[in-house]
Amino acid sequence: MQFTEYFVTLLQGYGVDTVFGIVGIPIVELADAMIDAGIKFIACRNEQSASYAASAYGYLTGKPGVLLVVGGPGLVHALAGIYNSMCNMWPLLVLAGSSEMQHRGGFQELDQVSLLSPYVKYAARLNTHNINDVTYDAMRLATATSAGTTYIDIPGNLLNRNIEGNPEAFDIATTKSRPDPVALAEVCALIRKHGPHNVLLVVGKGSVHASDEIRDFVNLFAIPFLPTPMGKGIIPDSHPLNVSSARSRALKEAQLVLILGARLNWILHFGSSPKWNPNAIFIQVDSDATALGHNNPRNQRLSLQGDIGLTVKELSTELEALSWRCSGLSETLQSTISANTKKLQMLESHPVLKLNYNVVYATLRPFINDQATIIIAEGANTMDKARISFPTDYPRRRLDAGTNATMGVGLGYALAAKVSKPHKTVLLIQGDSAFGFSAMELETATRQHLALIVIVMNNGGIYHGKDPNLSTRLPAPSTALTTACRYDLVGMGLGTHSYMINSLPELEKAFKNALQDSHRGQSSVINVVLEPGDQKKLSFGWQTRL
Repeated sequence: MQFTEYFVTLLQGYGVDTVFGIVGIPIVELADAMIDAGIKFIACRNEQSASYAASAYGYLTGKPGVLLVVGGPGLVHALAGIYNSMCNMWPLLVLAGSSEMQHRGGFQELDQVSLLSPYVKYAARLNTHNINDVTYDAMRLATATSAGTTYIDIPGNLLNRNIEGNPEAFDIATTKSRPDPVALAEVCALIRKHGPHNVLLVVGKGSVHASDEIRDFVNLFAIPFLPTPMGKGIIPDSHPLNVSSARSRALKEAQLVLILGARLNWILHFGSSPKWNPNAIFIQVDSDATALGHNNPRNQRLSLQGDIGLTVKELSTELEALSWRCSGLSETLQSTISANTKKLQMLESHPVLKLNYNVVYATLRPFINDQATIIIAEGANTMDKARISFPTDYPRRRLDAGTNATMGVGLGYALAAKVSKPHKTVLLIQGDSAFGFSAMELETATRQHLALIVIVMNNGGIYHGKDPNLSTRLPAPSTALTTACRYDLVGMGLGTHSYMINSLPELEKAFKNALQDSHRGQSSVINVVLEPGDQKKLSFGWQTRL
């Protein structure tokens, strides 16, 4: 059997039905063999977008996303998505062609196994004898314990070789472990001793597969909770114990913090004061041993390693036996939530001469079916404000730049969302800077009949946009982009319906039309011209507003 047929049959044996990538010599033959065998091949316009799409596909489906690229520069361009999957712990299998000549200056020669081996979970080069073993290990390790990236190197001279034997795929079981019962008992005793007040549950995207168990846990023990940005919906945002609208107050009050599937990194301010109560005790629950104790040396011994769903169930059983209950929201939290909710409502309803984020999002929100919509938000202010403005009651309905906080993910994520969830409405909200990273993928969406709604929040620049009072004769600041650029015409040229927006009535009409376009299988670009923001010194102010 020829290699391409052999390898494609093997991949299908592992359930691979979708591959993202860009072809070239020599792997074009492999991509065509995939298509002939019925695998959906999403041919993107650059490897960065393809790699982001494959990584998000792994997160959305729970099985490895698959990326196919050429070697050398093709793989180098794909490093963005590879790094993204490693940092977010999303399952990804990368396939790349490579030069059969090593260390001789061959065409696009690069020692790709050596390049990736220190960083990915597994990397190996195929030959005529190891195809079954290498593929099994790559698929197994992409999802084992903590998900991540694996890599298979395909020498160009292998593609036309005949392979003896038969492709043999195996069932890949996800092993679930329970926490150490001694450590669990110690944690529960500490929780009971601490009492019912000032307890906070932090829910990260790593616990997305344990939504039912965590919802039951919160309801049973009345614990206030804070979702991380991509942990939204694991517990409904509409739940009365959600403290997102009083985030800063909740961090300062918390004395005992139970963290599920989240890391004490920059998103959670490293667990440090002044954002957090300096005396807070952090109890981390995760299947990833490397996350336990990170930025938490004082409480590392209280960590619980194991499957989050199983661990939460065992915590519930133990705490119920101890007759422990939390006291719910404190009066100060309730007061802060009420005040901040009213403040946001005032911002959204305040009359404006020019459009801003708050009024645009408030106009869109009534027309969005939460359960049926996946929202991807990308861009500094665009993303931060969207996290507050678009709550969700369902897991994996909100995607953004995540752990890496990188721009360029938007259209790749949107493609993955529509491919993996074809019956969902996929809404991508991007800043004008973020749109520029991967706008050509609109052609991919059109060609592949993937209906997306893309809203460009166009303030003429990065972060706060360009100062309208700044003379055009001066050199433009580093954050400036073309004012009122016609991104809608870019979309039109790439096959989408397009709308130029300068007012709220125009926005409402365009969004309704875009929803109809999406239901008919057609993409739309809505170019929303915003007022520039305050021209103050830029600073990193993650979630300082609430």
